[in-house]
Amino acid sequence: MSWYTAFLVFAVIWWTVIFAILPLGVRRAEDAVRGADRGAPQRPDLKPKALITTAITAVFWVLWYVVWVLDVFALRAGG
Repeated sequence: MSWYTAFLVFAVIWWTVIFAILPLGVRRAEDAVRGADRGAPQRPDLKPKALITTAITAVFWVLWYVVWVLDVFALRAGG
């Protein structure tokens, strides 16, 4: 497996996890400013969510890597 494949798998897992994490703990802004979306979050807390996403992704990526290296599902032909 190349480093490029490893990075792409990490990126796909990261984006999947971030979309699962983003709605957690979001509260609607009570004092909406004129012209602002009423459903916009009051405090989106993107930095902690990005860090949590990276940690979760690292765990999933290591599990994927172990499955790939050990060839658990025998995905390669000719074996």
